[in-house]
Amino acid sequence: MNFLFICSRNQWRSPTAERTFAVGYGINTRSAGTSKHAKHSLSAQDLAWADTIFVMEEKHQRWIREKFSRQLGKRKIIVLDIPDEYQYMDPELVEILLQSMQPYLE
Repeated sequence: MNFLFICSRNQWRSPTAERTFAVGYGINTRSAGTSKHAKHSLSAQDLAWADTIFVMEEKHQRWIREKFSRQLGKRKIIVLDIPDEYQYMDPELVEILLQSMQPYLE
């Protein structure tokens, strides 16, 4: 399974999720951002790679559906509802991610 994590700037939340679930969960992970200033901006290739897409906020889902509706196909987008209040690998962010992702890792 290929899980793609998306936030705005691909700076804190989505890279934390990518790293947190990269080892020990039997999945492949990547991350991207919706902003043109993101470390890695979301591309059609990212969407083609992903089986499931996890976004941190509803606005990310709306943006993806607007910009990539054709490339999205039937891929599921799951909104994790994690606000932009955490730094990269913040222990509280990691804990929230672990709890939020639990239903999708089984």
